Amino acid sequence: MSHLTYQTAGESHGPALVALVSGMPAGVDVDVDFINGELSRRQGGYGRGARQRIETDRVEVLSGVRRGRSIGSPILLKVANKDSRLDDLAKTPPVHTPRPGHADMAGSVKYLTTDCRETLERASARETAARVAAGALARCMLRAVGIETFGFVRAILDATWAGEVAEGSWRSLVAERDASEVYCPDGASGAATERMCAIIRQAKIDKDTVGGLVEAHVFGCPPGLGSTMNWFDRLDARLAGAVMGIQAFKAVEIGLGKECAFRPGSKVHDPIAFDPSRSGTASLGFVRSSNNAGGTEGGMTNGAPVVVRGTMKPIATLLQGMPSVDLNTKQAATSAYERSDICAVSAASVVMENVVAFEIARAVREKFGGDSMVEVEAQYRRYLELARGLPLDRG
Repeated sequence: MSHLTYQTAGESHGPALVALVSGMPAGVDVDVDFINGELSRRQGGYGRGARQRIETDRVEVLSGVRRGRSIGSPILLKVANKDSRLDDLAKTPPVHTPRPGHADMAGSVKYLTTDCRETLERASARETAARVAAGALARCMLRAVGIETFGFVRAILDATWAGEVAEGSWRSLVAERDASEVYCPDGASGAATERMCAIIRQAKIDKDTVGGLVEAHVFGCPPGLGSTMNWFDRLDARLAGAVMGIQAFKAVEIGLGKECAFRPGSKVHDPIAFDPSRSGTASLGFVRSSNNAGGTEGGMTNGAPVVVRGTMKPIATLLQGMPSVDLNTKQAATSAYERSDICAVSAASVVMENVVAFEIARAVREKFGGDSMVEVEAQYRRYLELARGLPLDRG
């Protein structure tokens, strides 16, 4: 089987979140410490709420792994909830006044109930813990073929980091990102981080919330992941869908994104050149003087780094509440408050980095097949050998 998929289950205040990953080849070194590190990063970031002081997210591998390696069967990952109180009506009472911007009202009508609780528990961003676990597992597989990802916060309101992320220097930014309270790799100056933190502090004073921009860069992808033959196989579309599937995300851009609308073609399309000194890399020697395409053309990777940017809206739970309606009486009311964050953009950058990685891993599985990592790696190397030998004599 070469089709890599995952499904999550669990509610915000249920016993646990779980992710069932199918299609992982046998022989992947499953780095539990790395997965736990990503779960810990998802819990961090300036502006997070009290829930993060209750939970200590750790993954428990329940199936599909033996002695630290995948065995080819479905892998079940569990992240337990310490704050498990879904059936305790005193602690998780019915919610009849939906929050504007949340799934509350639409979900209640959809399931023909006036209690928003059952929708909001599943719609909660707490579910992303399971997605981070699945994505981090996929990254364990990607390591074997030299593909790595880097995610960070680009902006919160008008505070923006204008730095560049380059293929040759991105590793130096990892420590800077991890040292930032908001996961912004602004280095020694810390100016962007300081401004972002100030914005979040003011939002808390105002009983408001703030969103922002996050980015993920993927390095080491060879040309040809994804497909242009069917719309549903286009990698850029799949990446966009995965990112838009993250709670509170309202826009996705690949590479230059919406800026393409404001430039002529000569200022958008990336010139192609060939550098023999780089023919031994995954790019096969094809180089670009720019990467406005964000590493994809025609629904396929082109050998340049894949660049994805996501817009997270402000969290829909405001301390001050917002005008709403009581679903039972249809009378005006102030929206209910559920314990939440002032800003979760930092956490969102971790989620996006990992869901992007999972989609790249899916494309790798589809391209190179194989039941074991030995086969995947062998077919990956053979593909690069054939590509370097172009043009091929097909008789």
